[in-house]
Amino acid sequence: MFNHVSVAARLILLVTLTPTVGAQSTDLTLDYLPPHWLVIRGEHFPGKEIRINYLEAYCRAGSTEADWVQHTVIKHSPKLISLSADKKTLKLRDTVSDGVIVDHEITASDDEVTFRISAHNPTQKNSEVHWAQPCIRLGDFTGYDNRGRDIDDYLLKCFIFVDGKLARMNNIVPWNKQARYVPGQVWCPKGVPRTDVNPRPLSEIVPSNGLIGCFSSDEKWIFAVAFDPYQELFQGVARCLHSDFRIGGLNPGESKSIRGTIYIVRNNVEDLLHRYERDFSSHLEKN
Repeated sequence: MFNHVSVAARLILLVTLTPTVGAQSTDLTLDYLPPHWLVIRGEHFPGKEIRINYLEAYCRAGSTEADWVQHTVIKHSPKLISLSADKKTLKLRDTVSDGVIVDHEITASDDEVTFRISAHNPTQKNSEVHWAQPCIRLGDFTGYDNRGRDIDDYLLKCFIFVDGKLARMNNIVPWNKQARYVPGQVWCPKGVPRTDVNPRPLSEIVPSNGLIGCFSSDEKWIFAVAFDPYQELFQGVARCLHSDFRIGGLNPGESKSIRGTIYIVRNNVEDLLHRYERDFSSHLEKN
């Protein structure tokens, strides 16, 4: 006997499981490579992976005019705690040379990666750990050769927000070129001492918000990142962008929490801003 119900059920299941023509997955996964490279992978965006030196450095205050090696950097040792089987959740632990323990829980979803960071000082002395640098390498995403001689070639793809509007970095004026170390550009937000940021050229411009990012080589995707609290926004010398997060020192027994989000989304600036403002409403109050 021909089972019409069975056939209908199978057709419904087939339609449900068949991808829509033209649809593209925006699924993201994580990986971790020695000595401390966080890797975000996705089949949909140019380059198919974004590498982050996570973390490049923990830093002291008084850093703007100081020697990077002799004064600013506080050494640390990273350790991979776990990576889930589906490569969606990654846990790391950094042990800073002064005894501070920093735990990181990093989670990938459809089009974003979230960071939950806990810094704890178990020692009996004050810690000078003031801020930290995730160095996000974006040459492949923006379409520029990581070995190219012009290390500022990707600036026309990169942006911050100035006077409430998206500003591509190749159009930002003034652009400071004087500092202890060059090139690069640092933007210091309100409430952060200008003596406590990266020793690269410090812009006189105060950004409108804490979002920094870039467009993909084909202009179809946006990468953007924000942390709370944050110390600075920074364009560096490795075709990189930074939203460097603030710890602010730790007293004996003290703990502090930091959070962050990386967005890898379709090119719709208005939608990106709505998500950022929802996720980081405290930044709006400060700015």
